[in-house]
Amino acid sequence: MRGEVLHYDEDQGFGFITGADGNRYTFAREDLRREAAIGRGTVIEFQPAGGRARDVISIRAQTASPPAATAAPTQAGNAPGAPQHFGRFAENAPATDLWSYFWRGLTENYFNFSGRARRKEYWGYCLFWTIALTVVVGVGLFIDDAMGHLDELPAATVGLCGAFVLATIPPWIGLNVRRLHDIGLTGWLFLAVLIPTIGWLIILVFALIPTQARENQWGPVPAGSGPSWSTQRF
Repeated sequence: MRGEVLHYDEDQGFGFITGADGNRYTFAREDLRREAAIGRGTVIEFQPAGGRARDVISIRAQTASPPAATAAPTQAGNAPGAPQHFGRFAENAPATDLWSYFWRGLTENYFNFSGRARRKEYWGYCLFWTIALTVVVGVGLFIDDAMGHLDELPAATVGLCGAFVLATIPPWIGLNVRRLHDIGLTGWLFLAVLIPTIGWLIILVFALIPTQARENQWGPVPAGSGPSWSTQRF
């Protein structure tokens, strides 16, 4: 199988590979077919064995180019011999910035209660949800002020905020379920939020736990999670 090196520690002799199948594999120095410089982004061939990569060998770019008269035209980035990228380095890999996580939560992940969500996805959604709520409150107050309702019940503000919160409940529940999956727990534990006083504290603790750096029963490691992210980044 073809894949790409996410990380390789020369001192520890250990690293991670993203395969063309989208799964992550570990490998060690003894799994290298021959001693070669292996670094992040290196395109390799390997034999999958469970979650382990065996017989890892780097692929060298072709040195011979086809004759100019017979070479087929290619698009930029797809020239013969150009390295292929998989996983989070692929051209079609999903964006992993905070805004993209929030937008996908409101669109393709609106009713998604399966799979996994890393910490960055969780807190990125929370950040932009708070910003969006602030904007909604501002719009509501502006409307109420224009209608002269600020001295009474700010109906526009209450209505807009209520509609926004209700509309974002499904993706919020789904996000928490996927966050629990990401740390190896069942999504039913989200019901802990119903416990008076301490329910939200329990959910907060779950949200802060680092991801499992391996595939579990709910899916592979989320895209964008670096090999040392558990101690360096969300």
